[in-house]
Amino acid sequence: MSGNCILLFPILWPMLGGLMSFLAGRASKRLRDYTADVVALVELTAVCHLGYFLGDGGASFLHIDGFCALGLSFRLDGFRFVYLVVIAFMWLVTTIFSREYLAHYRNRNRYHLFVLWTLGAIVGVFLSADLYTTFIFFELMSLTSLVMVIQDETRAALRAAETYLAITIIGGLVTLLGLLLLYAQTGTLDMALLPIATASMLNRSELYLAGVLIFVGFGAKAAVFPLHVWLPTAHPVAPAPSSALLSGVLTKSGLFGILVLSTGIFLHNALWGLMLMVLGVSTMVVGAVLALFSVDIKRTLACSSMSQIGFILTGISMQCFLGEDNALAVQGTMVYMVNHSLVKLVLFLVAGIIHMNTGKLNLNEIRGYGRGKPLLLFVFSMGALGLAGVPLWSGYVGKTLIHESIVEHIHQLHAPERIGAISELLHSGLFTLQNEVVLFQAVEWIFLISGALTAAYMFKLFAALFLSEPAGHPHSKRAYVSTPNAVLLTLAASILPLLGLFPHRLMTPIGALGSPFMNGHPPTHPVDYFAWANLKGAVLTLTLGAAFYFLIVYARLMRRGPDGHRRYIDPWPKWLDLERTLYRPILTGLLPFLGAFLARLVDFLCDGLGSWLFSRGLPFLIAFLARVVDLLCDGFGSWSFSRGLPFLSTLFARAASALCDSPISWLLSRTSNGRSTFFPESSKGFAAHSEINSEKDIPSFRTSLPSSLAYSLLTFALGLLFVLLYLLG
Repeated sequence: MSGNCILLFPILWPMLGGLMSFLAGRASKRLRDYTADVVALVELTAVCHLGYFLGDGGASFLHIDGFCALGLSFRLDGFRFVYLVVIAFMWLVTTIFSREYLAHYRNRNRYHLFVLWTLGAIVGVFLSADLYTTFIFFELMSLTSLVMVIQDETRAALRAAETYLAITIIGGLVTLLGLLLLYAQTGTLDMALLPIATASMLNRSELYLAGVLIFVGFGAKAAVFPLHVWLPTAHPVAPAPSSALLSGVLTKSGLFGILVLSTGIFLHNALWGLMLMVLGVSTMVVGAVLALFSVDIKRTLACSSMSQIGFILTGISMQCFLGEDNALAVQGTMVYMVNHSLVKLVLFLVAGIIHMNTGKLNLNEIRGYGRGKPLLLFVFSMGALGLAGVPLWSGYVGKTLIHESIVEHIHQLHAPERIGAISELLHSGLFTLQNEVVLFQAVEWIFLISGALTAAYMFKLFAALFLSEPAGHPHSKRAYVSTPNAVLLTLAASILPLLGLFPHRLMTPIGALGSPFMNGHPPTHPVDYFAWANLKGAVLTLTLGAAFYFLIVYARLMRRGPDGHRRYIDPWPKWLDLERTLYRPILTGLLPFLGAFLARLVDFLCDGLGSWLFSRGLPFLIAFLARVVDLLCDGFGSWSFSRGLPFLSTLFARAASALCDSPISWLLSRTSNGRSTFFPESSKGFAAHSEINSEKDIPSFRTSLPSSLAYSLLTFALGLLFVLLYLLG
């Protein structure tokens, strides 16, 4: 072990704290809650203390030798420090909030145990200095976070957990395959060495293959389209504090891996940036459309998270296109990641308050709940304004920087003297100059329209909660939120306008801290956030958002009900439910069919080979082997006679020869005249020849096993193993 051992504390402490909380809960519920709160508070303090080691290379690195051969490596830098503070803060807020929210839940000991273990695992992800360490903690985080989804143990929760687990397993296996290929090509998985190791590679196709495979696992966790299927199902069934962490933190672990790929292995690679841009644009549009159509508040926020991930992914792609002029894209990516985490913390906890008091999430059932509740109005408004990108709020800064990076690239394309240096797409022959300009102009408009859709569905939620007539919610004499939770929500919500009011003092330093990790270059000019050139983009977005609300939501997605009130309809596009229409049919239908087909093919080949051997080849082979054995025995006997062991050696050799010749002769006589009696005439399944399986059990087994997700995942894993062996061979 070499380096600063203190880097291990924020990883191991939550795991130890989770165990302490679990044991305390067996004695006292109150003691368990206080233990979890103290663990989260100590974690935040420890993470803030890590800031003292920034800039000290020796104190910001740790390597543990001998762990699974490659060891574990950790590193602390500005990006990691900022996000560790965000993670620890969110965990503290959600842990304290959970005391009231989970008051009537079962299995709270289990919940706190696994949530705190998830905290330790995700801290390990963000502190990792090589992709091997990242993968270990990433998979650990995926396993422990499953409890967040399955906590309620309802039918919907079990199905959502099954989907989450399937995506996690498949994504992890594919990522592992990519990591093995990458290590075979470069000889290292160290994030600091990968840019150097990959820069001199001549065969880029293998590198692209490894990159795409690694991207699958991280992209699935980040809910990148079309790997987003777990997100809309997991959030509605998970407890609100868990939803805040799933959306605000766990998706960022996937983005962490994508950032390592994009700013390390594929640094300034326009072809890789093109793939990210297509996925980013698709994700932000599909997520915004799904959020606009949803009538469930948590599902709306979940699809919103998917859309916002698309904005961040677009910012990452622009880093690949801009080359050494990537300062705006780097800072925009960094600050928007921080903004999205804090915004979703606030909004999901508001949804938790509503669900905690009403037990409902449907907008038609919770409409008007926020009327007469100024605290709820303030907290939700801060989150909504921050997410919509309204000037003077934090979201505006990040969206402005990403938007300006797109505009900057368009301007660069109009500078002929710089095209050869910045546009690999032109050199690859995929685009002409005019087509590339049109492409990025289209991306700019899609970016603005997606922002407008964000404003539209956030105003939809605001109107439903605070402007609609109340739906007759039951009145309670107790306060709808406890004092500690009210203070925490007010604090978290107040951060959003504070960041937006002073972008140069707060947001710009945050972006600068993340720049070295993303290999960002110094900015060539300061950004005037409140100049008209930047404000007009926000004005256009908000204007289009208002138009979308009245033309789509109010006019098309609302109908007047029997009681005279306008109600939201649910036009959720079923064809976009890729889990039902694509992934489950593949996992439970196509893969088992292919597995069965290959099994039948192998069985046919084996039967054919066996028939040939018994009819033609086996007698010859057996006779040949018998002669070989006989010659060896006779040779050994002759050698023994010549060496002075005539009697014993000869007796041994002749006995061995007789033992071999007799059964071989019997086999030859039995197999040369007809079919062997050792094999059944037909093989209709092993259950037909088993005495332990009854007839009624056979159909049940045959129908349930191929249709189970576990069987499909096993089939997929075996297939992936054969692919791995083929590629490595």
